[in-house]
Amino acid sequence: MSTDLSSSDRLAAKLRGFGPLGILAIVVILAGAFVPPLGAILALVWVWLSRTPWREIGYVRPQSWTRTLIVGIVFGVAFKFLMKAAVMPLLGAPPINQAYHFLAGNTAAIPGMLVVLIFNAGFGEETYFRGWMFERLGKLFGPGVWAKIFMVLITSALFSAAHYPSQGLPGVEQAIVTGLVFGTIFAVTGRIFMLMIAHAAFDLTALAMIYWDFEMTVAHFIFK
Repeated sequence: MSTDLSSSDRLAAKLRGFGPLGILAIVVILAGAFVPPLGAILALVWVWLSRTPWREIGYVRPQSWTRTLIVGIVFGVAFKFLMKAAVMPLLGAPPINQAYHFLAGNTAAIPGMLVVLIFNAGFGEETYFRGWMFERLGKLFGPGVWAKIFMVLITSALFSAAHYPSQGLPGVEQAIVTGLVFGTIFAVTGRIFMLMIAHAAFDLTALAMIYWDFEMTVAHFIFK
C-alpha cells in the first residue's frame, strides 16, 4: 500500500509541475477549451489528480452564500448595463448584438441558452480562465503584484480571443473589458463563486435585453 501511495504522490507532483507530464496536462486542458465546458471539467479533474488545494483555483466557501449570491447578481446586472450603455458605445460597438439577435422573441431557444450561459459561461469560463489559468500562471510568475498584473492581462487576452469566432470584434472588445474586471477581482480576492454568479447574471441580462428587444434603448441611454 505504501508503494501505491508513493506512486500517487509522484503522479500528483508531476501533474503540478512543468515537466513533460505537467505540460501535457496543460496542453490537454487548453485543447478542451474548444468544446466548452470541457476545459473547465478537465481543469477540475487535474486539480483532483494533482492534489492541488481547491482554494488555489478560487474554490473557497463563502462566509455567506446568500450575500455572495446577492452581490454577484447585483454586480453582474449593473455591470452589463454599464457596458451596454456607456463602455461599448465609447468603443464604437453597434447597439445591436448581431451574433445573437436571432434570440429576439425566440422562446424556443431560451432553455438551451440558459444552460449555456449558466453552465458554460458562469461555471466553465470562470473556472477555466480565472481559476485554473491563474493557478498555473501563478506557479510560473510568483505571487508579486507585477506577476498578478501580468496574469490578469494574459488571461484577459485569451478570454477575449475566445469570443472572436462567435461574436467578432464587438465580442472581443466586451470580453477584454470584462476579463480585466473579473480578472482583477479574482487576483485581489482569490475567490471565484461570486464571479461565477456575476458572470452568469451578466450574460443573462444580455439575453434579456436581446429577447425583449431593448438593446437599442439601453445602448442609446447615455449617448443618443
